[in-house]
Amino acid sequence: MAESYVIGVDFGSDSVRALVVNTETGENIGQGVAYYSRWKAGLYQHPELSIFRQHPLDYLESLEECIKKALTDITEKQKNHIIGIGVDTTGSTPVPVDKDGTPLALLDEFSENENAMFFLWKDHAAAAEADEINRLFRNNSENDYTKYQGDYSAEWYWAKILYAVRNDASVREAAYTWEEHCDWITGVLCGETRPDKIYHSACAAGHKALWHSEWDGLPAASVLEKLDPYLALVRERYGKAPQPSTEKVGTLSKEWAEKLGLKESIVISGSSFDAHAGAVGAGIAEKTFVCTMGTSCVDMFVEKAENLKGKNIQSYCGQAENSILPGYVGVETGQAAFGDIFAWFKRLLEWPLNQLSQIRESDISEELYIKVKDQILLMLQEEAERLPDEPFPVALDWFNGRRYPNTDDAQKSAIVGLSLGMDAPYLYRSLVFGAVCGLYRLIEGFEKQQINIEKIIAVGGISKKSPYVMQMLSDLSNREICILDSDQTCAQGAAMYAAVAAGIYENLETAAGHMAAKCIKTYKPNSEKKEWYRKHYQEYLNLAEAVNTLNVFE
Repeated sequence: MAESYVIGVDFGSDSVRALVVNTETGENIGQGVAYYSRWKAGLYQHPELSIFRQHPLDYLESLEECIKKALTDITEKQKNHIIGIGVDTTGSTPVPVDKDGTPLALLDEFSENENAMFFLWKDHAAAAEADEINRLFRNNSENDYTKYQGDYSAEWYWAKILYAVRNDASVREAAYTWEEHCDWITGVLCGETRPDKIYHSACAAGHKALWHSEWDGLPAASVLEKLDPYLALVRERYGKAPQPSTEKVGTLSKEWAEKLGLKESIVISGSSFDAHAGAVGAGIAEKTFVCTMGTSCVDMFVEKAENLKGKNIQSYCGQAENSILPGYVGVETGQAAFGDIFAWFKRLLEWPLNQLSQIRESDISEELYIKVKDQILLMLQEEAERLPDEPFPVALDWFNGRRYPNTDDAQKSAIVGLSLGMDAPYLYRSLVFGAVCGLYRLIEGFEKQQINIEKIIAVGGISKKSPYVMQMLSDLSNREICILDSDQTCAQGAAMYAAVAAGIYENLETAAGHMAAKCIKTYKPNSEKKEWYRKHYQEYLNLAEAVNTLNVFE
C-alpha cells in the first residue's frame, strides 16, 4: 500500500481538534487544537436560561487554525500524500440557513442574533416544545415516531427549530431551512451547502430528526404541520436522503485548499456526531459496548436490524440505521452525569478552602491551597478503597436528570443510608457506585432482551485517571474492561471515515484493524466482590424506584 494520510477533525463543545493519521498504522503524525474565541469569551451563552449558542465564525476560524497547526510539523512529502478529510461534531447542533445554505448569523443583519446561530447540543431552551412533540409523535394516526428513540429531547432537531421560529419572527421569515453542524461543515469543506444538494449524516438524521426506513424518511408532513406549518416546510426542503459517514461527499473546495495549503483532490467524507465517531475510533464491533466517560457518559453498540426485531429496548436507548457502522443499527444510550458528579463533590469539599483563600489574614499558603485542591479526589479514592464493607450508603446518579432508562430531565439525585459516623470517603464511594450502577443498569436492560454484550471498551479521561471507578465497573458488570491508548478517538474515527471514503479500505471494520486505538490495559472482575456489589446494586434499584414512584422532586 502506498504511503497515505488522512485528517480527522473533531468539533467539541469548547474547541476543535485535528489529527493527521497514517492510514496503514493509525499513527498520529500531526495534531492541532483551536478554541472558539467568542465562546471562550462567554458570548451567546446563558446557563441560567439553559441557552447555549455558537457563532458559525467560531467554527470556520477554528477549523482553519487547528488543521494548519496539525500540518505544522509534517513534511511536504507527507502533506502531498494526504488523501482525505473526515469530520465529526456535537449534536444535535442545528442552524437556520438561507437558500444557499449560509447560516443566518453570517449575514450582516443577523450577525449578533443568537437565534440565528448554531443551537449547541446542550441548549435546553426548547423543553416545552420537546414535551409537545412527544405528545404528538406518540399519539397520531401515522406512526409512533418515538418508537426508536424514546422521549424526544429539548436537545434535538425539531424541538430547537420549533422553539426558534416561535420566539423569533425574523428568523422564521429568513430561514429557508435548518442544517446540522456535521452536515454544514462537511458541505463547507467541499463547497456545497445548498439545502437541496447538501450531504445529510445518517447519524444526525436518524438519532435527532427521526429519519427511519419504517416510515420512509422523516416524520410525516401532516404530523409536523400540527406543531407548526414551518416544520412541514423544513421537511419538504430537506433534500437528499441521509448517507453513512463513509460516503464520499466531494473533494476539497478551491477556497479551502488555498486556505490550508492542500490539494483540491482530497476526498471529503461523510460525517457523524462526536461520540459515534469515538466509538469507531475505539474499534467498535458486534457484542462490544463502548463507554465514553466524560462529564456525562455516552455508551454505544451496534447490532443487525433483524436481531433487534421484537425486542423492547425503547426506554433504554436510541436507535438509528447506519449511524455508527454502515449496515448496522447504531444504538446510543448513556447517563446525563458521570464525571460531573465527582467534580460536584470536589467543589463541595473545596468550599472552605475557597473561602479561606479570599481572606487575606488566612494562614493558608497558596502552595498548600493548590496542592490540597489538586489532591482531593485522589485522596478520596485511596481512602474509599480502604473502607470496610459496611456501612454502605447508596446514591442515585441523576444529578443532571435521567437520560436513560426512561428519559426524565427533571429527575434529581438522592443519597440514602447516611449516619453521623460517616465521613467524606463514604460519600465518595456512594457517588462512584451510583454512577457505576447507572451504567450497569443499561447493560442489564439490554441483557434482559437477549442482546449479548461480551466486551466493554472505555474511553475518555475517567477511564485513564480512575482505576477505582474502572475496577468497580468490572466487578459489578462481571466483564473485562479495555482501556485504550488514545485520548482522541473521536478525531481518530473521523479519520477512518476519510480512509474508507478515499478508497483505502472497503469498510470501517477493515480500517479498524489498522487505524483504531489499541488496548493498553485491561481490568478483570474480582469474583470476591461480585455478590457484595450486586447486593448494593439492588439497593440502588430500590432507591431509583422509590424516587421515581413518589415523584419526590416534582
